[in-house]
Amino acid sequence: MTPVELSRIVLRAVRCAVDVGELSVSVPASAVVTPPGPGGCGDYATNIALRLAGPAGRPAPEVAEVLRPYIARDPGVAGVTVTGPGFLNITLAGGALADLVEVVLEQGTRYGYGDTLAGQVVELRVPYDTRAEVVADTLVRIVATQGGRVEVRHLEPVNLRPVPAPEDPAPLGHDAARWALLHPAPHDRPRISADHLLQRESNPLFRVRYAHARTRALRRNAAALGYTGAPFREGEVRPAGRSGVLAGVGAGAGEGLGVGGPGDARRAGVPPRTAGSPFVGSAPAESDLLTALAEYPHALRLAARHRAPDRLARHLVVTADAVLGFQHVVLPLGDEKPSAAHRARLALAEAAGTVLAGGLSLLGISAPEHL
Repeated sequence: MTPVELSRIVLRAVRCAVDVGELSVSVPASAVVTPPGPGGCGDYATNIALRLAGPAGRPAPEVAEVLRPYIARDPGVAGVTVTGPGFLNITLAGGALADLVEVVLEQGTRYGYGDTLAGQVVELRVPYDTRAEVVADTLVRIVATQGGRVEVRHLEPVNLRPVPAPEDPAPLGHDAARWALLHPAPHDRPRISADHLLQRESNPLFRVRYAHARTRALRRNAAALGYTGAPFREGEVRPAGRSGVLAGVGAGAGEGLGVGGPGDARRAGVPPRTAGSPFVGSAPAESDLLTALAEYPHALRLAARHRAPDRLARHLVVTADAVLGFQHVVLPLGDEKPSAAHRARLALAEAAGTVLAGGLSLLGISAPEHL
């Protein structure tokens, strides 16, 4: 289950409460669903009760208690808890993990596309500047993912003027030059340096492209072992002793970077890890990767709405770091036979590769199969 789907469940709960007379409010057009903050629990949280408390003329915790059973009765929800001033904390049912991976694999590089800007025409008036033109070119694709259309014009007054690059980025080559211009926030001066070409952990572009290549290598290695990825389904059994991010992996599974921390993705809210899941008891890397995939549509919407490709670029770095921390548990060890858990982990890695490829494509940067 994705945050978008969960948002619909929350809105449906509000509508049900209104229909039966438990709440007297107008049903909002949207509901924000995010990972829980400090003091929260479960997989996701929403502040919908706090938003409705004023119009309803009732305390937010009371509104939350009204909505709680309506959300909890959805088959994709395992439980709902009210915390703090009225936040609804939602734990997803076991099948939601497979659903998220399946959605990514089925939609491919169009995962995260939506209609939040449907029918809108965005006029970008840019100066004759390399960075401004690259940002505008990228926004044409990003805004289109949300149903909008961009028209780029060289007119005054300018409404898109990122800080110019201090020098010509062309000597870096196409991919590194675009990354150097797109990864920094518009108000930050881009750094034009050969560091963007280095194949080392300190280079975010390398980590993103390397992580994509690793997901493709894992798929090739699994094929050589005779299995393919398949999202985990509740009731399947994971192999004993395989939890956590493992060192000392088998051939082909763990060469390369030892990047462990996924940066901004280290937060409390993670997709479900229910009994029997291949991710039960595992280290944060798996949870961070699932969170990064679930939040990709939101990152794409923000990039389109705020005309900020850097938001997409930074989310790709978060996703890549989670992949590099997760990759070591995908393939069987030693004499292990491929199991449902291995197929599920491979499906998760493939889904991550799909997101990385789609995001890089939107930035106009290649996603190599080998690196």
